[in-house]
Amino acid sequence: MRAWLERLLDPSVAIAQKLQGKVVEPATRLIAAIESFWPPVTGMVVATLLQASLPDRVGQLRWVFVGLSLALLVIVAFVNPHQIEQRHRPLRGLMLALVALLSLGNAISGARLVIDLVNGEGISDAGTLLRTGGAIWLTNVIVFSLWYWLFDRGGPYARVHAVDPLPAFMFPQMDKPEFAPPGWKPEYVDYLYLAFTNALAFSPTDVMPLARWAKLTMLVQSLVSVMIAILVVARAVNIL
Repeated sequence: MRAWLERLLDPSVAIAQKLQGKVVEPATRLIAAIESFWPPVTGMVVATLLQASLPDRVGQLRWVFVGLSLALLVIVAFVNPHQIEQRHRPLRGLMLALVALLSLGNAISGARLVIDLVNGEGISDAGTLLRTGGAIWLTNVIVFSLWYWLFDRGGPYARVHAVDPLPAFMFPQMDKPEFAPPGWKPEYVDYLYLAFTNALAFSPTDVMPLARWAKLTMLVQSLVSVMIAILVVARAVNIL
């Protein structure tokens, strides 16, 4: 259990073990300053506010998740970025806990909404139904973008030091480096775009999943998105 927790909080440990005894020459060494944490923190704030906006029918436990999320957000937002070398493991642990809370809260709300829609119960106003479904759908996008951001190549800290040469996602800039700035690396906005297009198109667009966990995670996101979209729209049209 302890070894698993060590690998979760610091993926470079597992990656070093995997590559031990091998000579690896990554195409691009991504040595640069660590990216700003404000974009992902902003995404977490938006997801928390979206959960707080849900009606009581589908968000009965939302204040528990919102309260815990806000407490973790305050801690994450005020971590000194200049001390990331010493604090990246506890910061990663806090972010994992926060994203897990947001995921659990949204999963409960989404499941409640889907059950109501299947049974023909719950929200009877088309406008409220569309707003509720839209909030859950958008939270789903943000939550999955954060998972992609946290686990691709070991997370933001590991990507800075190019610890893992094997990416989980192939971005266009990796395939065509001549069209990207020197030392380009994906940041949170790139993963947000990936999650949004996957939820909207229900399939990869310009970013291709390479790792099996990335393919399965995108599969789950597409499945959740299509269920919410189809059921919410169908129910809203029926009400109108």
